[in-house]
Amino acid sequence: MTTVYDIPADILIRQVAEELKKNPQIQPPDWAAFAKTGVHKEMPPENDDWWYVRAASVFRRVYIDGPVGTQKMRSIYGGKRNRGSAPGQFRRGSGSIIRKVLQQLEAAGYVSHTSEGRTVTAAGRSFLDNVAHGLKAEAAGTAPGLAKY
Repeated sequence: MTTVYDIPADILIRQVAEELKKNPQIQPPDWAAFAKTGVHKEMPPENDDWWYVRAASVFRRVYIDGPVGTQKMRSIYGGKRNRGSAPGQFRRGSGSIIRKVLQQLEAAGYVSHTSEGRTVTAAGRSFLDNVAHGLKAEAAGTAPGLAKY
């Protein structure tokens, strides 16, 4: 069976984001159009569907690294803050975005909250593995050069 580990992250995240758009429990909040993804960013994301892409990325990270908490996820999505002529310093990503995404994934039944942190449920593991399997089958059927994963 194909798993998340067998598919490149960028391809998997793009497809999972498309699948999450179909789920009514995964919706960007009203403030998402104006929010930056962290203090290290100067502007909000340009992609209109950035909420779904971030949700897919967080979902994949919980699958791979779980159990994880909001603070660890903030460190994963952080970056270097531009401080002008002073050297840049690392800043963590937005906790509110990650928290809301994790809460929405919990409401959808893909992630569960345990004492150690958030982990992927059996339904979430099945969802991601089915998407990965579909991508592998699609790549195998389209061109011989794409059958590498």
